[in-house]
Amino acid sequence: MAALISENFKFVSLFFKSKDVMIFNGLIALGTVASQTAYNIFAFNCPCAPKKNYMYGMAAIGVPALAFFVIGLILNRSTWDLVSECHTRGCRKLTLTAASVLMGSIMGRAIVAPITWSVISLLRGEAYVCAFSEFVDPSTLDNFPITTKTAEIMAQFPCKDVPDPYTIYIKVIERQLQYESQLLGWLLVGIVSLSVFLLLCLKSCCSTLGYHQEAYWTQYRSNERAIFQRTAEIHAKYHAAECVKNFFGFVALENEEKEVLATCNGIKSVIPRLEWNRVTGVCLYREVENTPLYSRLNKWDMYSKDFGDC
Repeated sequence: MAALISENFKFVSLFFKSKDVMIFNGLIALGTVASQTAYNIFAFNCPCAPKKNYMYGMAAIGVPALAFFVIGLILNRSTWDLVSECHTRGCRKLTLTAASVLMGSIMGRAIVAPITWSVISLLRGEAYVCAFSEFVDPSTLDNFPITTKTAEIMAQFPCKDVPDPYTIYIKVIERQLQYESQLLGWLLVGIVSLSVFLLLCLKSCCSTLGYHQEAYWTQYRSNERAIFQRTAEIHAKYHAAECVKNFFGFVALENEEKEVLATCNGIKSVIPRLEWNRVTGVCLYREVENTPLYSRLNKWDMYSKDFGDC
């Protein structure tokens, strides 16, 4: 029973590891939905005044989306890979293919939260109703009372604080604006979905690797990145322990740390700056086609064909 549970746990772990990008984007989307819902419940408060409605409503849709986009750029490691590349080599050796792949990686992660926020805002409709209520044409409403304060009255509809003769139009105006808002939301969903599909097709068409080769190369890069991070952590801990030992004459380590550091035979004391510059993400994208593994993957065409026919 224990062995069965262990095997199932390994299977689930491998599944989630292979879908880490999709799961990460899904968690970002869910967090954005929760944030947007909480904002509408606790913080959204339409001013119900001419000109202020439009600015407030559009800010409620656009400003958080822009903030999420900037945060996504800041938290994406590929952004700083690109900055490091441009700072070190001035992007002189950055090819168009490498730039496209890197920018796609950066933008793909950064736009998840902004698009989710914008779509949910449009589907809920509160911000859109607040922003555009004052622009509703009264002539499209049956028997709408004519007044010299039309703009002020129309701006008050989101708060449902209008004079008695106009209360019968509250639901009508709300339904009309929500229809427009939700239509724009679904159009945005369709455009984004189609764009993602076309970009994935373009990526597959431009790649020199087959489907199974690309999947293998993705796993290789993921494993290499994980091993590099673990090794870098041990390397940093080893030299930190050496510096502390040289200062105090001894170093206090846990038994597990002593066992790990005892296996660090032949460790480099200093890594030249030139070698560090070669491990930036941009450099890896640029030099990927020159690696022996990538060259061998291009020779797997017969295997990929046979495997696909199984």
